[in-house]
Amino acid sequence: MILAIDTSASVSVALTDETADTVLAERAEFAPRGHAELLSGFVEHVLADAGATGADVSRIVVGTGPAPFTGLRVGLVTARTLGFAWGVPVHGVCSLDALAAAHGSEVTVVADARRKEVYWATYRDGVRLDGPQVTAPADVVASGTVIGRGALLYPEVFPAAEGGDVDPTWLARCAVRALAAGDTNLPVEPMYLRRPDVHGVPGA
Repeated sequence: MILAIDTSASVSVALTDETADTVLAERAEFAPRGHAELLSGFVEHVLADAGATGADVSRIVVGTGPAPFTGLRVGLVTARTLGFAWGVPVHGVCSLDALAAAHGSEVTVVADARRKEVYWATYRDGVRLDGPQVTAPADVVASGTVIGRGALLYPEVFPAAEGGDVDPTWLARCAVRALAAGDTNLPVEPMYLRRPDVHGVPGA
């Protein structure tokens, strides 16, 4: 089984079979500031709903953003911790890639970056053509259908935008496809695209 986690905006967890074709259980809630409180419980519930335990999980896939620092860190740390505890590999996938893959065709995925900015990338049939970048909404070079919660925040810039959250099942599918194609470079590194809001001690 594959456990997939994304905390780039919503808190979402899915358990799939090894091919990621079949969803065994899933939980999701849009809570941009409630990641730490929800995620561990979601993992427990998803395993219980599927009648599984950590011993049944063969790999973990986690969304790497881009996203604000705090929420993204919760998902990445949880995935690494579970991978270590269960002795299974952990793979990272760009969260925008999963949303684009689920939609297909030609799309521009736009996510909220706060500070009156957005994260965005363009795709054709799930293949990234440009980005991810962080810019002001008006500076997005959109192509095709614009999707994502970030776009809905700026209707004056993206009047025909469609909503959408990252489905962790598609994170798993992206990872499975990459691995099948021989791409083993799926680092579990956060994509912030700018300095995080939380810094160390000045001068340290």
